[in-house]
Amino acid sequence: MASLLMRSVLGSSLRLSLARRTTITANNIVNGVRALHNSPCLRHGGYEMKDPKSPDEIVNITYVARDGTEHKIAGKIGDNVLYLAHRYEIDLEGACEASLACSTCHVYVHDDYMDMLPEPEEEEDDMLDLAACLKENSRLGCQIILKKEMEGMVLTLPPITRNFYVDGHVPKPH
Repeated sequence: MASLLMRSVLGSSLRLSLARRTTITANNIVNGVRALHNSPCLRHGGYEMKDPKSPDEIVNITYVARDGTEHKIAGKIGDNVLYLAHRYEIDLEGACEASLACSTCHVYVHDDYMDMLPEPEEEEDDMLDLAACLKENSRLGCQIILKKEMEGMVLTLPPITRNFYVDGHVPKPH
């Protein structure tokens, strides 16, 4: 009985969905099924994977790798520093994918730019307490969102990070 009722409910939902298909945009249909939301889906770091729409949005920053190599990157206003590093394959891990549950995206912010950043929230301070090689200018990259005033900002990766891996494995962002 429950199976028959469920089939009936699902059947009417499917018919309703099929009837509405003509008024639904392509973004709301996935494999012929209407999505439950109208907003486009962005995956972790999806915004950072998009290029700036105009030159006014560009924010040039520099990542300094552990070996001293400088990587000059053209980000954009609103980019998250962690995901921007992932886009350009800079070795900034971010094991918790910006959920403030680790310190593997720990960076040193050049002193000239520290005052441009908002004060760290308590959760960020708690995670920074776990970071190796902590300094006064330490911040979590996942908490730095680019603004136009940050043009020229320099972020240096610390010599080591603390993670669960001891065999040299470097996890890839997913």
